[in-house]
Amino acid sequence: MQEFEGKQVAGPSAAALASSIVVDEQSRRDRDAQANEADDDIAAPQESMKLREGLRIGGFRVATVLLLFTVFEEFDRVAMQVLGPDIQATLGVSDTVLLGLQSFGGVVLVLATLPFAWLADRRRRVRVMSAASALWLAFVAITGSVVNTFQMGLARAGSGFGASARVPIGPSLVADQYPLAVRTRIFAIEALGRPLGQVLGPLFAGAMVVAAGNDAGDWRVVFFALLIPAGLTILWSFTMKEPVRGRQEQQAVLGTEVVEAEAEPPVLLSAAFQRLKKVRTFYFLVVGIGVLGFALIAVPGAFNLLLKNSYNYSAFTRGWVGAITWSGALIGIPLAGRIGEKLFRRDPPSALRMMGMCILFYGVFVTVGLRFHSAVAMIAFVTIGNAFQGAAFTQMGPAISAIVPYQMRSQAFAMVGVYIFLMGGFFGGLLAGGLSDAHGERTALTAVVPPAALIGGLLIIYGSRFMKRDIALTIGELKEQQAELLRLQNDPGNIPVLQVRNVDVSYGNLQVLFDVGFDVRKGEVLALLGTNGAGKSTILKAISGLVMPDRGVVRMNGRTITLVEPQYRASMGLVLVPGGEAVFSSMTVEENLQVWSRQIADHGKRKEKLARVYETFDILWQRRDQRAGSLSGGQQQMLALAKAVMLDPELLCIDELSLGLAPVVVQDLLKIVEKLKEQGVTMVIVEQSVNVALSIADRAVFMERGQVKFEGPAQELLDRDDLLRAVFLSGAGA
Repeated sequence: MQEFEGKQVAGPSAAALASSIVVDEQSRRDRDAQANEADDDIAAPQESMKLREGLRIGGFRVATVLLLFTVFEEFDRVAMQVLGPDIQATLGVSDTVLLGLQSFGGVVLVLATLPFAWLADRRRRVRVMSAASALWLAFVAITGSVVNTFQMGLARAGSGFGASARVPIGPSLVADQYPLAVRTRIFAIEALGRPLGQVLGPLFAGAMVVAAGNDAGDWRVVFFALLIPAGLTILWSFTMKEPVRGRQEQQAVLGTEVVEAEAEPPVLLSAAFQRLKKVRTFYFLVVGIGVLGFALIAVPGAFNLLLKNSYNYSAFTRGWVGAITWSGALIGIPLAGRIGEKLFRRDPPSALRMMGMCILFYGVFVTVGLRFHSAVAMIAFVTIGNAFQGAAFTQMGPAISAIVPYQMRSQAFAMVGVYIFLMGGFFGGLLAGGLSDAHGERTALTAVVPPAALIGGLLIIYGSRFMKRDIALTIGELKEQQAELLRLQNDPGNIPVLQVRNVDVSYGNLQVLFDVGFDVRKGEVLALLGTNGAGKSTILKAISGLVMPDRGVVRMNGRTITLVEPQYRASMGLVLVPGGEAVFSSMTVEENLQVWSRQIADHGKRKEKLARVYETFDILWQRRDQRAGSLSGGQQQMLALAKAVMLDPELLCIDELSLGLAPVVVQDLLKIVEKLKEQGVTMVIVEQSVNVALSIADRAVFMERGQVKFEGPAQELLDRDDLLRAVFLSGAGA
């Protein structure tokens, strides 16, 4: 040690340091570019497949059930729009209230996707969707029975809640059930449900009202009549089987053999959303769709009011006009599915650009059509606009399935609905309703549609430039996961307690960790070394769940915990001692330990652990009635260690063990760490002093500017002057 302390290490010049940063960053970008090029050949299916063959492999049931669910749910929404004036007359409400009621179900629908995405990650998706659809059907029946505005609001909220399960679950089932070569066309089949519902729904609603006598209250019959076909479809859906998650990607990228992993811990919903926002393509896609939501929600209801108030169309006439305006989508969607699949096979970003262009054309044709007072011209242009809208959304499912890891697909599709609501769904309806009351429906739609379509389409087109990179990262994670599972199968007795792989972390737009990776074996002590700002504490936070990585994987005992909540990690035996924040300063030492011991369920074990802590940390017994905030820095660190040791951690992470402490105190702490090491506790210790690290660690990881520069036996650092010149030696922090 003395030999090492005597070394003279020259510090780098400012110019040399700046040059090093530039070279490192350029090298990293070159590696990313090479990875993208290497994965281009598997970014999309290269071989075509007939739709019939894809349906034979995946089965007709899932696609058919999802199509019928979409059709019948659209019947329900269309009935509210077509029969809106009749419902308005029965309930005695204004245009704004009516549009608010029509939008309210959609608001609940998009917000309820969050709990269903959470549930889909923990239960069988097919059962969750079937049960939710049954709930939707019950509220459809209630809709036909309401007598006031409050009851209608509750009924629409309930129907929206039940229908919301299909939003996150349906696309994830399609992605897992059908081969990549036909995935876009299967999504197009599901997307056909909306125009089919829009075409047949108005005819169905109008016909039911006419058959019932076309009186003021006959709109109720429509909702009751819907119960029979929808109920039979829901019963059929209970026979569906749950597909293996990620099966198609595994088969396409890795071959026909699918490696089954041990059941992974459930993903924390907020963590998944935080991770998804870092997928650049997905971020611009959902923001673009969210802006478009101003038009998507507002147009149907306001357009029906326009037909009634400006053209005096009856419910039946509005029904067949609505059918005409969506008939073009029956042609546009299959064409878009076929063309989009070819584009995706050749160049994935071009399929997303096609989606953005279709949204722009939707805005153009609807806006131009609204300026015609001739009903025929207006309906013709709106029909073409709706065809482009339907064509655009055929590309959303395949794009999200390609750029998002399969473990987060349900959350990703739920996030689309959240953005539609947050950025325009509900407020778009209210804005259109307010403008409609003040200036008429035509002016309201003209004010809402053009900016929503223009901004939304351009955002999606802009986001397509990141698509190849995002696909390559998803494929890279899949390959790494499967390689690790195969390795564990071949050598099950050699599982590291902790694995960190390719972890990137950002604070806002500032990236602070770059491709960090290392392993920690059972009973091993690993020291994380580096200067201030190197990212040592950040990687500990990523391991413990206090910070969610932008990409990469964290595993504990072979189980992925990257996006798992911190409480779950603690239950697995991971305990973090944060630097300078590990005690309750206003409480006494004994109160600190008693509160912490409540995590031990058994009262007998709790007392035993407290007694053992006082035996190990004699100074804490002497000061058990003293406020923790009045202890010295070393004593507070001992209290923090005592709280952690009490839980018998399998993996103990300590942030800044010796920072700011006197050498005598550091020696006392090192004795405690040595005892833990003898007991076989696996530890990761953030340390700036090389001397302290070498005295306790088996291995060391040296970090600089968020990157791992060295990983290996701690003693080998003695030979790396290029790394150590940045660190103050002999116990001083840098």
